[in-house]
Amino acid sequence: MGEQDDKVAALLKAAVGGNSGGGGKGAASGSGWPGYGLMAVVVFGFFVWGALSSYYTVQPEERAVVKRFGKVVAINEPGLHFKLPFGVDSVQKVATERVMKQEFGFRTVGSEDERSSYSTEDFPDESLMLSGDLNIIDVEWVVQYRIADPMKYLYQQRDPDRTLRDISESVMRRVVGNRLGSEVLTTARVAIAATARAEIQEAMSSYDNGIHVVTVELQDVVPPAAVQPAFNEVNEARQERERMINEATKQANQEIPKAHGEANRVLSEAQGYATERINYAKGETARFNAILAEYRSAPEVTRTRMYLESLYNVLPKIGSVLVVQEGQTGPLPIMPVQAGRKQEAAQ
Repeated sequence: MGEQDDKVAALLKAAVGGNSGGGGKGAASGSGWPGYGLMAVVVFGFFVWGALSSYYTVQPEERAVVKRFGKVVAINEPGLHFKLPFGVDSVQKVATERVMKQEFGFRTVGSEDERSSYSTEDFPDESLMLSGDLNIIDVEWVVQYRIADPMKYLYQQRDPDRTLRDISESVMRRVVGNRLGSEVLTTARVAIAATARAEIQEAMSSYDNGIHVVTVELQDVVPPAAVQPAFNEVNEARQERERMINEATKQANQEIPKAHGEANRVLSEAQGYATERINYAKGETARFNAILAEYRSAPEVTRTRMYLESLYNVLPKIGSVLVVQEGQTGPLPIMPVQAGRKQEAAQ
């Protein structure tokens, strides 16, 4: 142990430029070579450290915030960049182009690409909520966001991710609490997600922490397991009611246009008949006025012509006309004789 201590002491003395005891010129020159070698190693190490710490690479989905002595001096885009070595410039990389997410009521197992793999653990403290009609509902949702301003994200707020999580849970509980339980379970899911996204973004903007909320999606909205059978019966009744309403609406949509079409047809026929009678009456009136004018100019001729026209129209409709003088016997009908001859001919 004593010999090793002496060797270490000798190396230390050589590193600092010789021994401290004034051992002579030969001793100084004999111990100088180990000192120069150690200095060369130290200088080479500083050179390598400076070379390795003078550049950095920013990935396409990242932005780099460069600080010099604690002050932000640059925000660099993707690519290869250089900085002052030896820790003078420090770099913090922030994934500004990546859409990140926070899950509430459930957890995804594995990487982000394995979206169908979920943890079997429940998180009732996050998901159980009270609706406006005092029903307990299990709501699972996802908040997707990205970092819009890396400098504000890093230095404007101490823990912006935790703030986003707390604000998201508070907003979702309030939005669900303003709705009826039946609306939350059925028709209001899209409206709830849109309202929650707008209010969360408003809160993030007021904090000015550089977070942009992309979307809020409700993953699963179900009643608690303890009351699931009762909710299923209620949902079946609602679905049956909706089915009957849809059938009635369908029948009404079929019958009402049919009735309107029939009514329009009757009205059109009545209007056509009325137009026909009016035009006929106008024509008869015009013809009578024309005859009256002719009668006034030549009464005898017009009277004779009207009499002959009347006979011409009436006589063809009368049939056979027999004129018998008084005291004479009328002719016998020949129809029975002709009928008997036809029967004999047929036999």
